[in-house]
Amino acid sequence: MNNLTTIVKGMEVRIETVSPLRCITRFVLCFSWALFLVTLPGRAQTPASEQKTITLEDLQQMALQNNPTFRQSAANIQAAEGRKKQSGLYPNPTVGYQGEQIRGGSFHGGEQGFFVQQDIVLGGKLGLNRKIFDQELKQAETEAEEQKMRVVTNVRMSYIQALAAQQMLELRHNLSKLADDAVETSHQLANVGQADAPDVLESEVEAQQAQLAVIMSEQNQQRVWKALAAVVGNPRLPLMRLEGQLEDTPPVNADELVEKMVDESPAVRIAELGIKRTEAALARAKRETIPDLQLRGGLQHNGELLSNGRPVGLQGFADVGLRIPLFNRNQGNIAAANADAERGKREVERVKLVLRERAASVVQNYTFSQTAVDRYKNQMIPRARKAYEMYTKKYQEMAAAYPQVLIAQRTLMQLEVSYINALENFATSSLSLQSYLLTDGLEAPSQPGGIDQPVREVNIPFQAGAGPQ
Repeated sequence: MNNLTTIVKGMEVRIETVSPLRCITRFVLCFSWALFLVTLPGRAQTPASEQKTITLEDLQQMALQNNPTFRQSAANIQAAEGRKKQSGLYPNPTVGYQGEQIRGGSFHGGEQGFFVQQDIVLGGKLGLNRKIFDQELKQAETEAEEQKMRVVTNVRMSYIQALAAQQMLELRHNLSKLADDAVETSHQLANVGQADAPDVLESEVEAQQAQLAVIMSEQNQQRVWKALAAVVGNPRLPLMRLEGQLEDTPPVNADELVEKMVDESPAVRIAELGIKRTEAALARAKRETIPDLQLRGGLQHNGELLSNGRPVGLQGFADVGLRIPLFNRNQGNIAAANADAERGKREVERVKLVLRERAASVVQNYTFSQTAVDRYKNQMIPRARKAYEMYTKKYQEMAAAYPQVLIAQRTLMQLEVSYINALENFATSSLSLQSYLLTDGLEAPSQPGGIDQPVREVNIPFQAGAGPQ
């Protein structure tokens, strides 16, 4: 039997003299395998021309305009400004009527008139009030900055997840198309006696699984897109193609980011402002022992007749008083303010420790994902692709069975899917560390001046389920 040597795309292939149908089926199979290698993720993809595209910058601008938490933050600042203004206002004067011995008789209507009463606040207590609420205003402003960071980060996080879902769907569509081609090829091979019935059944099962994977990827894309639309404040945002690549995420120094987080996180800054607030409240409590000056004065008409038969007429009066702090020297409130100040100092320590605790799982996820991305990209996928090409060549030379080719193809598919998942985890964990773990853009900003003021738990991010996947 004569052997013919041909060169197909730079690869030497040895083909035995076979029937024309067998040559055709092998050509179809080889073409499908070549198409599979071309359409793997990481290679150039042509976007659907009929689908609109949107960028990350467009989504961020949309969120800055529509996200309702920004108005909540602005309202919190206005409320804090109002409380600061109110706390420094002087007490209102009191105006009233005063009458004595008004039944008549020898007094001819008695003494009747009006008075004005005013408390003079001493000890700089109003200024200390303003200092307390000035710290609350700074907290509200810091929380507004934090909220902007939350929203921007949440948009970027949702963008990464939607981009991963988009790339995964493209991969699933390509794999489903290849699985359908493999079914057709299996039937052709079976017709010429080159494939057994189990091979055909296995290829059909592979095609069904690929179709289910497409459906699951489509539903997952819809889910993450709805979440993205909610974060940008436009729940009716139609599905569009996202521009960008997951591979564009640069590496970071995770340990340095954790230290930066502990030093500069808005949660720490808010806790530090809480210390200043409690210190101002303590100073105000100590000044409470300085009494306010109570002034009261007025005019009245005295109807009592003098010896000349005329009434006394107009006469003035004035009162000046001080409340003596004899029994109540504000001891209880001073002790409570001291305790709050101590608690505020410990709160800063607690917040820093909590940030380290919650960053640990994110750092682990980042480190694992970085290693996984590197190995998938530079080791496992190239080796799996090489093995697939080798099995393909051997099958063309009739030195390998068709199931071996399917197994190699399935392995390469699974690695490509895992590669996209690793890229997503790598990008999201990197972003989380760079954004001080603040990732929930729809979390309502907390209100300064709450009952449990030193504890700002809402400002401490919670990272759930951040382990390697």
